[in-house]
Amino acid sequence: MLKLIIGNKAYSSWSMRGWLAVKQSGLPFEEIVVPLYDADWDKRREGDEFAPSSGKVPILWDGDTVVWDSLAIVDWLADRVGREKFWPADDSARGMARSMAAEMHSSFAALRRECSMNIRQRFPDYTPSAAVEADLARLYELWAQARARFGSGGEFLFGDFSAADIMFAPVCTRIVTYQLPLPRFAIPYMQAMFLHPFLQEWVGGAQAEDWVIEKFETLPAA
Repeated sequence: MLKLIIGNKAYSSWSMRGWLAVKQSGLPFEEIVVPLYDADWDKRREGDEFAPSSGKVPILWDGDTVVWDSLAIVDWLADRVGREKFWPADDSARGMARSMAAEMHSSFAALRRECSMNIRQRFPDYTPSAAVEADLARLYELWAQARARFGSGGEFLFGDFSAADIMFAPVCTRIVTYQLPLPRFAIPYMQAMFLHPFLQEWVGGAQAEDWVIEKFETLPAA
């Protein structure tokens, strides 16, 4: 059985992606949640299970094989169960989906920095900086292109739920947490994401956690 080690569901965006990927694969797995930044964190991340990733989560063990980084986990699982579980069948759609997933993986630095994931919190008084507004403009441009070109067959970016949606899922939670402006066309997509059973299970798990990391519970200084 697969073993997936993740951080707090309320706060760990990369863990969310790795977990959604394993759920999408349909393979049975053992889920191990470790609280981030608690008193035992530094010691725990030095253990053998964390060594390959230098203590970062998520980390997936598949027998003796270890895979870390959420996008690598997606690719590994697609090799295991078939890429049709994760990527569109159409070549053009798949090319765009992979590019969008990679851009989400490597970009949107201001949005990540200023809007840390916290599923249980709401910050209605947050005002996006110019850099965050630029990230949002690019984000919505990508969503609009995907929906217009390839999304007509379903509710998600490329019709069916895919790796692209997995990579953007934590951003959806940030939009809610920080009450970020949302264009009209994106409302049905956001609704579909939060109605997906995998998202509902993750959010429910986040709400049930009793760990609190104070540095993520207040707005960053302006």
